[in-house]
Amino acid sequence: MNGESNGLSVEFKVDFRADRKGRKRAVTARSKPVEAPSPGRIPRVTRLMALAIRFEGLVRDGEVEDYADIARLGHVTRARVTQIMNLLHLAPEIQCELLHLPAVTGGRDPVREKHLRPIAAVVDWRKQGRMWSALSRVRPDSH
Repeated sequence: MNGESNGLSVEFKVDFRADRKGRKRAVTARSKPVEAPSPGRIPRVTRLMALAIRFEGLVRDGEVEDYADIARLGHVTRARVTQIMNLLHLAPEIQCELLHLPAVTGGRDPVREKHLRPIAAVVDWRKQGRMWSALSRVRPDSH
């Protein structure tokens, strides 16, 4: 990760005041109005990448038995869950870029999950990086 944040930031002024029993309590007051979220929507592939990470954690922590359980609970096929989970085979740098794609303000998403399937099928992360770069050049507004 490069340390940049694409999320919202909220600032509060915090004062500490004593309650009736003398304990300090934080009292907050907004120092400025909350900014409206940026226009656009989170790309679908960003949501799918986050979902794959979440699903993997559910299995690892024993909250679900396996990916077949996830398919049953989500009312989708096991094949679809496999497609989503295969995003975890992408190099960490690519996963990070997918999680930080800019909001889509109109039209189709510049990068779709089906574009990533051939990249995720490659074991060598360096080769994946070259394939991702080539895909990004074809779709210059993808990140």
